[in-house]
Amino acid sequence: MAHQIDHPRIDDSLLLVVDVQGKLARLMHESDAMIRQQQILIEGCRLLGVPVLWAEQLPDKLGGTVPELVEKLDGLEPCSKSSFGCWGDADLQARIRQSEASQILLCGIETHVCVWQTAAALRREDYQVHLICDAVSSRSATNRDIGIQRMAKAGVHLSNVEMALFELMQDARHPRFREVSRLLR
Repeated sequence: MAHQIDHPRIDDSLLLVVDVQGKLARLMHESDAMIRQQQILIEGCRLLGVPVLWAEQLPDKLGGTVPELVEKLDGLEPCSKSSFGCWGDADLQARIRQSEASQILLCGIETHVCVWQTAAALRREDYQVHLICDAVSSRSATNRDIGIQRMAKAGVHLSNVEMALFELMQDARHPRFREVSRLLR
């Protein structure tokens, strides 16, 4: 089957933020840049009305999500999990299904573990996955890159924050265009 070239659509997308927590988040390769891109992505999705789901891996052990993101996730509740992949958690799986989205925008850490296992499971379930490559990382660039390569081979669409937000809007006449563009400056 040929790869579908599908742009994410506002009415059919869900942003899934994976495990950007505590000290571990600060140990990621280019951590500050990754967190900045995640902030823009979350804020942009919320402006555009794309639902956001937020996962935390054993927060009692790893700590909560970094404050820079918690601020952008205001009003939303995190889903704590022990499974590495989000699909392995019954609550997260139910929330993803309830969203009725068929396109998942994926960001978080670590690329080669929790993000990869989430993407692989979502692909098996026939979700279209858009990996936001400038909003994922691992402790080493090599592990991040291997994770991205595995996802690409599994049929995940590689994207970035600016690309995804512009694809969601489709047109400069989108009512939120100016606000979203301002985030990207």
